[in-house]
Amino acid sequence: MKFSVFTKPWKTMPADELCKKVAGWGYNGVEFPLRPGYQVEPENAEKGLPALANTMAGYGLSIMSVASSTEENIFAGCQAAGVPIIRIMAPVDLQKGYLKCEKELQGYLDGLLPLCEKYQVKVGVQNHQGAMVFSTMELKRLLEPFDPRFIGGVWDAGHSGLAGEIADKALDIIWDKLILVNLKNGYWKPKTGPEAEKMNWIPYYTLGRYGMASYPEIIAYLKKRDYSGDICLPVEYTDETMVDRLAGVELAYVKGLWEGKTDYNT
Repeated sequence: MKFSVFTKPWKTMPADELCKKVAGWGYNGVEFPLRPGYQVEPENAEKGLPALANTMAGYGLSIMSVASSTEENIFAGCQAAGVPIIRIMAPVDLQKGYLKCEKELQGYLDGLLPLCEKYQVKVGVQNHQGAMVFSTMELKRLLEPFDPRFIGGVWDAGHSGLAGEIADKALDIIWDKLILVNLKNGYWKPKTGPEAEKMNWIPYYTLGRYGMASYPEIIAYLKKRDYSGDICLPVEYTDETMVDRLAGVELAYVKGLWEGKTDYNT
């Protein structure tokens, strides 16, 4: 099993320093945010992404996916750098109505198929809480018309947990569309006191062992089904000051689960 880390927290860090950090924690590679302001700008994807991949290779790392947009130069850059997946999300406008948005999103994804085939790069759609395709069944419905060789699902454990889903049930729903697993975790935290006339809740992102999605159940299911994709750790924590301390701790926990360990001191 190969594990990547989403390098979003280290936006301006020089590439060599970033590689040393990621390799030191024991990750196999990264999911790179190919977005404005990061080490490679989207408009420079065709040259910048292969150069970054070459730097990472010197540290035994690879770019296992990018979080980006879907212009053709992004596909071309991914092909040149050997990046197999472009991860996106699927926003919905409830003023239009969910089902109308679903149909529009399917039309948008259908329009990406020629680029997927031309460059042999997949588009992975991720579930996300809020005004997005959120639950696993919503993601499954959206992806139903598509071949996961080209367009598939990026299942995010944290958002599935926030949707109140049972992990192995959710994975069973999305299994035939699954191309990447995100392991982050969280729970709903009250934003107002219990005596408020209207309760408000916000997601609190934390270590995998403390959130609403059961990592042991997830890992057991993936192993039972001989999952052959990668696992990405977004290392997203509400307390952003903890990222550097927790990124290695989280990987050790997930690797330990994969290896069948049950005793953790960190």
